[in-house]
Amino acid sequence: MNATTDATIDDAPTIDYADRRARLADQLSGLGCGAIVVDHPAHVRWLTGFTGSNGAVLVNADGSAIVSTDGRYTTQIGVEAPDLELHLARNCAIELAGRASAAGIKRLGFEAAHVTVAGMHRIGAALDPAKGTELVETADLVEKLRAVKDDAELAALREVADIAVAAFEGLLESGVIAAGATERTIAADLEHRMRVGGADGIAFDTIVASGPNSAKPHAGAEDRVLCDGDLVTIDFGASKNGYHSDMTRTLVVGGSEAAGEFAMEIYSTVLRAQLAGVAAARPGTPLADVDRACREVIVSAGHGEYFVHSTGHGIGLDVHEAPYASSRSQETLATGMTLTIEPGIYVPGFGGVRIEDTVIVTDGEPEIITPLPKTV
Repeated sequence: MNATTDATIDDAPTIDYADRRARLADQLSGLGCGAIVVDHPAHVRWLTGFTGSNGAVLVNADGSAIVSTDGRYTTQIGVEAPDLELHLARNCAIELAGRASAAGIKRLGFEAAHVTVAGMHRIGAALDPAKGTELVETADLVEKLRAVKDDAELAALREVADIAVAAFEGLLESGVIAAGATERTIAADLEHRMRVGGADGIAFDTIVASGPNSAKPHAGAEDRVLCDGDLVTIDFGASKNGYHSDMTRTLVVGGSEAAGEFAMEIYSTVLRAQLAGVAAARPGTPLADVDRACREVIVSAGHGEYFVHSTGHGIGLDVHEAPYASSRSQETLATGMTLTIEPGIYVPGFGGVRIEDTVIVTDGEPEIITPLPKTV
């Protein structure tokens, strides 16, 4: 077993990449696969430590592995994945599939959710016909392993969440969120604060949606000028060392005294729904029940038609990853999972409210890693 410490995270727990690959290899026996080719960048990083934009890893059923990238990353991969056999190639997954076939692998898995039809055909063309290698679609093997975070990942998630929280606190203290400001300038200010606070970048395009724009769950940040009494939804996140944060707060320009009665009523409803969802995020709880805990509050208040999305998602190397909390979810929460809890009410032509925290599921109370105040 090789254990590699990610030196970019100060005092981070050790990351055992070989153990991660061994756990993936254990999944292959049930599919009758001798190996799997993985080329989704987040999965390659999770399995090997390699962070380049072009790479793939061949994981064999015995846990051994070969990593591949092109010549641009020779030095980088030697540092990030020093204990793995390296195969230089431009078309990494195709080359590794050919090697697996030549080595006599009879059933070779690939990630169906991340390989295009054209890519599948190119991988198939690389197989040796004389060996009779069969391509096997696999679904969510790495995703399910990644859903439960190890100590190193949890440390990285806490760190990047702290950066975003501090940036938002600074934004509030600056007084920039006021009548006369534009959505775009507020978003730029917040993103700058995350950068200078230690982020590598933003996790996703920052949402600053004011007035009627806040009724659009995935609005951006436009040139609209804020007015007193506007609801302003700010959904943002930072990225660092490959990991992401995600949180949302809704404010009222001018504060609660400037808010209308209906705005405060829907705010109160969303807050109660969000707190109910956080309370439900315990190990063993079906994800559909977390969604139900939020949704029932909003439905009971008469606003069910305005809650138009699911309750939340996991977060890690991807902003949206397993698990997913919706009415259709079949999975249950487990200790070590992350989950955003983000109910909302969106009234067309008026505005909307969303409140979101990221939590870590623990053996006790869920750990909120985005502990910003939830006031207007």
